[in-house]
Amino acid sequence: MLTHSTYIEGLIPRLKKLSELDSIKTVTPGELKRTKGRSFEFKLRVSTKIIGGYKLIARRGNSVQEVFVITSLGKPTLELILKEQKI
Repeated sequence: MLTHSTYIEGLIPRLKKLSELDSIKTVTPGELKRTKGRSFEFKLRVSTKIIGGYKLIARRGNSVQEVFVITSLGKPTLELILKEQKI
């Protein structure tokens, strides 16, 4: 079930677009948290390598959310996909 309070605004459409790629096996959003810093626009960036994929960080306003992506892609390729497809 999707609720507005458990995901950063704009995250779910981007994750659906990402999950449609053949090289992406699973996409799992983590806990929504508040930060002291502020990001005026939505940002999604590759953070660290995890077993089987990468952790992404989504930011908007004073909210931050981890997203776990299981994929065979390398970090440079995943970053390029996020940039070129405006995910």
